Amino acid sequence: MKYTIKYKAHNTYETPVDEALWQFLIIPENNDSQELVREDFTNSLRVAIESSINGYGFNTYRIHPKKQFKDIHFDATFVVKKSKPEELKIAQKEAKIDIYSVLHSLEFKSENEPFLRTTPLTQLPENPTDIFSFDITVSPFANLQALNKWIFDEFTFKPNVTTIESSLGDILETKEGVCQDFTHLFCAIARKNNIPTRYVSGYLHRGIGYLGDSQMHAWVECLLPEVGWVGFDPTNNLFAEIHHIKVCHGKDYTDCSPLKGIIFTTGANETSYSVEVTSPEDDEKILSQTQQMGDMVQTPSVGTISQIQQQQQQTKKL
Repeated sequence: MKYTIKYKAHNTYETPVDEALWQFLIIPENNDSQELVREDFTNSLRVAIESSINGYGFNTYRIHPKKQFKDIHFDATFVVKKSKPEELKIAQKEAKIDIYSVLHSLEFKSENEPFLRTTPLTQLPENPTDIFSFDITVSPFANLQALNKWIFDEFTFKPNVTTIESSLGDILETKEGVCQDFTHLFCAIARKNNIPTRYVSGYLHRGIGYLGDSQMHAWVECLLPEVGWVGFDPTNNLFAEIHHIKVCHGKDYTDCSPLKGIIFTTGANETSYSVEVTSPEDDEKILSQTQQMGDMVQTPSVGTISQIQQQQQQTKKL
């Protein structure tokens, strides 16, 4: 499957900015299941763009304007080829070892300590009630599937009800949030049960009506002995596979923030951004499906297809 990703950001400032330094963590990773075919990143000030590597080894863009400005646009386009991760195929087979004994071993814990660690954003409240519990009579993989479904069933995707400072106690109480919140909750519960779990940031294909596809998305990767890192998307109760395009991973959102920076100015500022992920293959499928509806639906234009997708997303879980 080939995807085109378009990332746009627009920053405006009340008073002139004398100097700024930004780091963008938005470049799709090259790995066994995806290949970055093309990348293009520009800014309206035409400032030189530098490349760097962050602490986890992921590529970033760095921009350092040294002249005054009050408005700046950023535009990125990526083309990615994606296939189904092999680890998922392996995880669905019966394990040949006692995985629980490996998960509890000191050697395994010490090797994977960073992703077993509790952080402020993955801290569960003391003695939480009505929270998911692992069933040790079934495999860790089956438990992770059940945890994925539990979060999807119990919590409602609702933007603008949480912030990055919201605690897991807040999420558990309101039962509402966005993909970052549900990913932090998954990390907390999986790590509590000795499964190394990474917070993942990336893109989600928009064409299927998934939740969280209009911005950068978040999901998890869990390390299973004899298998490797397997991705789960609790926002949509999915495995993270062909429609999930990875950018980076870390312990939590703070390691994966798409944009970090320092601005030398005073007064208010506004930031807006959007993400669009398209695939010619799926656009053709959507067009074919609408044509098969015959007289009930008029053959749609590209704009109408987009409206149909938005309606599917809104009705999936509100």
